Amino acid sequence: MKWLFWVSVAFASYTYVVYPLILFLLSRLFPCPIRRQECTPTITVVIAARNEERNIGKRLENLLEQDYTPERFEIIVVSDGSTDRTNEIVASFAQRNISLIYIVEKTGKAEALNRGVAKATGEIIVFADARQFFASDVLRILGTNFSDPSVGCVSGELILIEDAGSAINAEMGAYWKYEKMVRRLESTSGMVVGATGAIYAIRKTLYRPLPNGTILDDVITPMNIALQGFRVVFDDAALAYDVVSKDIEQEWTRKVRTLAGNWQLLDMARSLGNSCCLPFWWRFLSHKIFRLLVPFVLPCMLIASLVSMGILYQVALFFQLTVYLAALAGYMIPAWRKIRLVNAALFFVVMNLAAIVGCWRWASGNCEITWRPSYIK
Repeated sequence: MKWLFWVSVAFASYTYVVYPLILFLLSRLFPCPIRRQECTPTITVVIAARNEERNIGKRLENLLEQDYTPERFEIIVVSDGSTDRTNEIVASFAQRNISLIYIVEKTGKAEALNRGVAKATGEIIVFADARQFFASDVLRILGTNFSDPSVGCVSGELILIEDAGSAINAEMGAYWKYEKMVRRLESTSGMVVGATGAIYAIRKTLYRPLPNGTILDDVITPMNIALQGFRVVFDDAALAYDVVSKDIEQEWTRKVRTLAGNWQLLDMARSLGNSCCLPFWWRFLSHKIFRLLVPFVLPCMLIASLVSMGILYQVALFFQLTVYLAALAGYMIPAWRKIRLVNAALFFVVMNLAAIVGCWRWASGNCEITWRPSYIK
C-alpha cells in the first residue's frame, strides 16, 4: 500500500503546491502583461437580487459614488421573485440611471443575469452582488483593462473584512490569500480560471447566455470567454469589500453550494467545446477539478499510512490522526474552537467534507439554484 500513500501525497502536493510553483515559473519566464491605457467604455452594472431590502439601497448609493462619468454607465437590478421591499427601493432610484427588471416567479441567478445582460446597453458588463461594496475607482480600473484587445474578462479583488464576531477570521483570511495568490500567478502567466463573483467585468459581445440552473456564473462565463480566444485576467487594484462568514456553520452552507457548482462544471465543460485549448484545460483541471478530488484522496492517504510499515508512515499517520481528532474536538466542543490549531483543523476538515457533500448534492440533483438573501437572519 506504500504506492497508494505516495500517489496520494503526490496528487495533493501537485494540486496545492506544485501547480502554483509552475505558474510562478511561467510568470517569470514568459510574463503576459496587460497593455492598459486610460479609456472610458460605456458600462452596465448588473445585479441579480432577491429579497435584498436590507442591502440594496446602500449598495446602489455605493455604485452611484463611482469615480466614472455618469453618462457612461448605467445600473440594472434584476429582482428575482422578491417579496419584500426590494422592488420599491430600486424603483425609487429610477431618475438616477438605474433600471429595475422584476421577475415575478423565482427563476434562479443564471436567468436573472441573462435578462440583465440582454437589456444592457454598455460595451462592458460589470457583474456585482447586493451585499458587497466597491471602492470608488472600480469602474475606471476595470475599464482600463479592456484597452488591451486580447482581454475579454477582468476579475477584481475581494477584500474580506474581519468581523469581531467571526470565529473563522484567520482561517478564511489565510485561505483567501492563498486563492488570490494563485489567481494572480494565473493572470501574470496568461489567464485566470474563473473570476470573483462579487466583482468581474466582460465584453458584452462575448457573453453567452447561461444555461438554466447554472450555479457558478463566475466560472462558466469566464470559461466561455477564454475558449473564444480572449484572456481572463485578475486586477488586484479593483477592490470590493465583504465580511468574513460568522462561523464554520455559515461557511459550510456557502461552501457546499459553491463546490456543488464546481462539480456541475464537469458536466458543463463537455459542452463548451474547443478541446484544442490545452493551456486553459490544464489550468482548469489543476485549479478546479483536482481540488475537488483531493478530499477523496485524503482517506486513501490515511489508510495507506495505517497499513504501511516504517517510521515515515507512522509519523504521517500520527500527523493525520492529530488533525482529524482536533477537528472532531472542535466540532464536539465549540469552546475549543478558540484554540487556533483546533479551529484550523476543523476548517480544513469541514472544507474537504463540503466538497464530498457538494458532489453528492449535485449527483442527486438536490442542489438549490435560487439563492437566499445575502444577509444572515
